[in-house]
Amino acid sequence: MHLISSGQLHATFEFGDLQVISLRDGYIDMPPTRLRSEDGRALDELPAAVPLVGDNLRLSVNAFFVTDGTRSVLIDTGASNVWHDPTMGLIYDALDEAGIDRAQITDVAITHNHEDHVSGLIMPDGAEAFTKLERVWIGAGDTSVVTGRLEPISDRVVPVSEKVAINEWVTAIPTPGHTPGHTVYDVRSSTGNLLVWGDTVHVPTLQFEQPHVCWEYDGNRSQARAERAALLEQLTRPGHFVAGAHLDSPGIARVTPSGAGYALEYLAPLIG
Repeated sequence: MHLISSGQLHATFEFGDLQVISLRDGYIDMPPTRLRSEDGRALDELPAAVPLVGDNLRLSVNAFFVTDGTRSVLIDTGASNVWHDPTMGLIYDALDEAGIDRAQITDVAITHNHEDHVSGLIMPDGAEAFTKLERVWIGAGDTSVVTGRLEPISDRVVPVSEKVAINEWVTAIPTPGHTPGHTVYDVRSSTGNLLVWGDTVHVPTLQFEQPHVCWEYDGNRSQARAERAALLEQLTRPGHFVAGAHLDSPGIARVTPSGAGYALEYLAPLIG
């Protein structure tokens, strides 16, 4: 996988017979007290390698568009205007910058039901963001989010309750823990595999080196920890890459073993 173009809000990678485009929805600042040790307590101290902006962790918010030139899947949709933060909701600008026509997107795959991942299905003015939308793939345990503001797309929801192929090169894999319906998408190209995840990792400068560390809002922390461990081990295989919603933008990297944990190597210069 290699970078072929980039801008302020996107980066395009060639991945064998596919293209993967990282889309930057923005960022959100969160307090370090969101991080939890194995006993459930906030961490006493952060390693020096974990940067703070002011007193906060800065989490990138990314989505990913994958296409073979004919079919495409958009994985996650950002926050739209739901988070009420001017640093987020940029995915529509990112799609425009990348030259992606929103009107041609028929399949959206959601990693989980939290606002910064699912809200971009509906634009700030209440209109549907993807006018030719046919299917919204989301974990069966998270489908209750598709009400209220998201009600207009409820008739196109496809619940994911087991491993299932979305098309010939994307497979949805349930990874419950952060939420009951948290789902990872395995993208298979002619040259390898890309695992696209949502909130498996929130703080990449810490949770690769110390994968036992969890997030306050992991609904089932022991389950989230186990899923993270399994995915990280899988990512050390040859030809495997990761795309993460909260990895530093553009959020696409390779993973290698390092001591008791793992090391992350980004495939492109960071954005923002």
